[in-house]
Amino acid sequence: MSTLRESFTAAMKEAMKAGDKTRLSAVRLIQAKLKDKDIEARGAGKGTATDDEILAMLQKEIKQRQESAAIYSQAGRSELADQENAEIAVISSFLPQQLDEAEVAAVIDAAIAETGAASIKDMGKVVGHLKGAYAGRMDFAKASAAVKAKLSGG
Repeated sequence: MSTLRESFTAAMKEAMKAGDKTRLSAVRLIQAKLKDKDIEARGAGKGTATDDEILAMLQKEIKQRQESAAIYSQAGRSELADQENAEIAVISSFLPQQLDEAEVAAVIDAAIAETGAASIKDMGKVVGHLKGAYAGRMDFAKASAAVKAKLSGG
């Protein structure tokens, strides 16, 4: 059993004891998504989802909530936006420390050097390297854009 899975179970127990309904519902949601991910992995003959896959799933959940919160805010539904933001905080608490912009730039430069990437054609190689080394620690949509800019001479 992975440490992430154990932390979800522990967080659920803590939230139940503390009566923290927001945290409890967010952790339950994570566990439901994780079960879906495990079923998907078993269907592909892989057993259960790996920690890297779980981290990617958590990042996807955060991104979905950020988009929903923005839509709710624009529609003047601040109570729904606040709920989404509270869930983002809970989900984020399970992610490793995120790299800041300077660190992301440095690891992108290092990944380009390590993979020998010379042009935009090598972008997949660089992003793949980053995903393997920094799963859950950066926003890969932003990182991909930065890799593309560096490899295209920008």
